[in-house]
Amino acid sequence: MYPKTGNNSLPVDLIRTVAIVLVILLHASAESYSNVNWMSTQGVQIWWASNVYGSLARVCVPLFVMLTGALLLQPSKADESLKVFFKKRLNRVGIPFLFWGAVYFAWQFLVNGKAFTENAIVQGVLTGPDYQFWFLYLLLGLYLVTPVLRVLIKNADWKIMRYLIAVWFVGTALIPLMTLFGQYSLNANVFIITGWLGYFVLGAYLLSSKLKPKFLALVWVLSLLWTIVGTYLVIAVLGEKFSQFFLNATSFNIIFASAALFLLLTAVSNQKIENRFPKGNRLIILIGQNTLPIYLFHVIVLDVLQRGYLGFTVSIIKINPMVEIPLITALTLLICLAVIVPLKKIPYVKRIIG
Repeated sequence: MYPKTGNNSLPVDLIRTVAIVLVILLHASAESYSNVNWMSTQGVQIWWASNVYGSLARVCVPLFVMLTGALLLQPSKADESLKVFFKKRLNRVGIPFLFWGAVYFAWQFLVNGKAFTENAIVQGVLTGPDYQFWFLYLLLGLYLVTPVLRVLIKNADWKIMRYLIAVWFVGTALIPLMTLFGQYSLNANVFIITGWLGYFVLGAYLLSSKLKPKFLALVWVLSLLWTIVGTYLVIAVLGEKFSQFFLNATSFNIIFASAALFLLLTAVSNQKIENRFPKGNRLIILIGQNTLPIYLFHVIVLDVLQRGYLGFTVSIIKINPMVEIPLITALTLLICLAVIVPLKKIPYVKRIIG
């Protein structure tokens, strides 16, 4: 039911690699721009490219959260002491958070010209110095409840776990549809188990699922198509303020797409990848073992490329967006690796940057 320790049967590096590539793709597709007429050929082209690539990439954080749940909520780890658990998390995430936080404060103040004020520093500490840091605060919240969830999952009947996931899905994904398509809404206090916690538990639960790959692929494709088309339809009918409804990680289509892709990836054998694609496997391992520093560094790289700090600009307003978005995604990933991998060979730097 759970991934083995040692030589993991769970393809951890593969899932991490897919997730981090999709994170970069998502942020590349969300490039801000001005002086473009939305109704012009260029404006429509940019919107559809952003919608297609953004919809494809929306499963990125759910994949990370489900993988974290699959790894941390194993019954065998339920007896781990609080001291040991949080010491591991501090070494793994806490120290890199402090380092990259300082880097981004410097970047914002010295490069982007943000006002250096007490308020900017305090608010930056409380919510993160840049937008991608929100995920580290999410991890902190999940870490705080992990010791409790470990005990519950170790002793719970899986029927109870299915019930918990069902309650989460109804309250998180289905009830909001009532508000979108009707004039009535249910009191939000009825469903108190919502948000990212469900993905965290779902990651552990899905490891026991046995569904056919063809069915999972169909669910993933249909969910992706609904995300793309549903986003267009909801804007056309209800307006731009509803544009994020089907792009939200807790919408039913993203939940289905995330779970299906997670199961498809977990079914891939590490040995099969290594035997059939040895060079690709080495790249997957390299990316998978550096997802944290890539995640924290890639926003600066995107900023450099999109603003032309290197003497050239890679932007959706200058290049066909259907080509530019995957192009800048690949460039960003390569630059991140080119900077991070050599740095991690320096003594003590590996621990600092993640």
